[in-house]
Amino acid sequence: MTVVPEAVATPRGTASGWLARERTVAGPRFNRWLVPPAALAIHLCIGMAYGFSVFWLPMSKLVPGAESCESLGFFAQLFARSCNWTVPAVTHIFETFIAMLGISAAIWGGWLEHAGPRKAGFIAALCWGGGLLIGGIGVSMHQLWLVFLGCGVLGGVGLGIGYIAPVSTLIKWFPDRRGMATGFAIMGFGGGAMIGAPIAVALMAHFTRGGISGVADTLMVMGVLYIIAMSAGAFGFRVPPSGWKPQGWSGEAAVGNRLITTKHVHVNRAWKTPQFWMLWIVLCMNVTAGIGVLAMASPMFQEVFGGRLLGLAAATALTTAQKASIVAAAAGLVGLLSLFNSLGRIFWAWASDFIGRKTTYVVFFLLGIVLYCSLPTLGHMGLAGVFVIVACVIISMYGGGFSTVPAYLADIFGTQMVGAIHGRLLTAWSVAGVVGPFLIAALRQAQLDAGVAKNLVYDRTLYILAGLLLIGLIANLMVRPVKEAHHMSEAELEHERSLQHEAPHVTANADQAARGGFGIVGVMAWALVGVPFLIGVWIALSKAAALF
Repeated sequence: MTVVPEAVATPRGTASGWLARERTVAGPRFNRWLVPPAALAIHLCIGMAYGFSVFWLPMSKLVPGAESCESLGFFAQLFARSCNWTVPAVTHIFETFIAMLGISAAIWGGWLEHAGPRKAGFIAALCWGGGLLIGGIGVSMHQLWLVFLGCGVLGGVGLGIGYIAPVSTLIKWFPDRRGMATGFAIMGFGGGAMIGAPIAVALMAHFTRGGISGVADTLMVMGVLYIIAMSAGAFGFRVPPSGWKPQGWSGEAAVGNRLITTKHVHVNRAWKTPQFWMLWIVLCMNVTAGIGVLAMASPMFQEVFGGRLLGLAAATALTTAQKASIVAAAAGLVGLLSLFNSLGRIFWAWASDFIGRKTTYVVFFLLGIVLYCSLPTLGHMGLAGVFVIVACVIISMYGGGFSTVPAYLADIFGTQMVGAIHGRLLTAWSVAGVVGPFLIAALRQAQLDAGVAKNLVYDRTLYILAGLLLIGLIANLMVRPVKEAHHMSEAELEHERSLQHEAPHVTANADQAARGGFGIVGVMAWALVGVPFLIGVWIALSKAAALF
């Protein structure tokens, strides 16, 4: 029997050698179930992007006794040192790194396919962790521009590269379970805040000195922790040899589905097809609507139900203790939504393997329209429990949209360049991440200025979000198989594979690769990512207990 090496020989002792894609081609003793925990290690770290809101208020109180920079414009605040930054000014960091996520994924997606997930994951670790380190230095110097450069720009590049790094690899390892595989990794992005936010809060309390919150030290410590954890995930990656298939799987199940192609489309052609732009609209509408609910969840819950959460009449004046109870209940809702955002990513992506990607999005949009339109009525009727359940289902579909779309792309455009195509599609997330919050805030303020009561301002907004879902539904129904003219020829495909520097003898013996057992290494790998995730779930459920 021919022995396939664990990785193709390359010069040892150099960074390029250790990070080169050819060093990561799986040998016979590798088990494909070791790849998802490597992906989770990266996504659980970059998923802290969703938990950055814990920094906003502490960052607005860093100069003792100083006034707010409210009288200054945003750009003046970037260089102001003698006043406290405003909360709206620092929250733009979130929009910056979400915008950079899509931009960097689009720019470097093609490079990632040739460089491999190990090099991409390691660079993502340096950018995301290093960005937090620079952001911490900026906070310590009270220079907001440096925080934006570190956390927003450099960190955003780390988010983009780290987000797409595992996708192409997982899809190639699990052609029989594409949705489930990508769901595992992207579940980590949804759950990262459940782990990172409590750690950040605890570290800020630990580093607090003289009444000043330890934001700077926290960012720097978390930056180092994330570099270590993400690097471990990056070096755990392996890629299958070209032509590898799971044992006993022939791919025949895909033949009967016209939307699942066995060919491949180059990224430079894919983005010019109507299918790409229909899917771009699908993701953008789903994300914009979901962000709307996430952004409104806490204030909407408090203002719509108010004292009714405590069994009081709607118009009853509340004491300080009662107001604190309502705030705690709203925080519990936010924690519960974070949990469903994460779990929805694995559930819906797994379900798409059985019902199909297009059908899954039809469910998202049709069910979403009904649920979004029902929230105002539930609020008027005072049905807080049902309201919470509906909001959780909505957010599960928001998360499921992220995890299902990579498999959808692989079905439509093939697996060869799905990472690069996914990177360009993520510009839809950048647009939604910037436009969505502005749209929601503007609609709310316009209604308040028109004299609409606080408990009613969300009604029209939710109906508008349902309209966005209708646009997404129409775009999804228009998705058709790609024309054969867009498929790569055999010569083009071989050229593309040659750019991955894969040794011919490895490809020739692909059937013998990656047949190893799970073993103690697999148990340890899953425990290292599973235990922190379960702790995060427990914390989220503990916060949600305030709802009851």
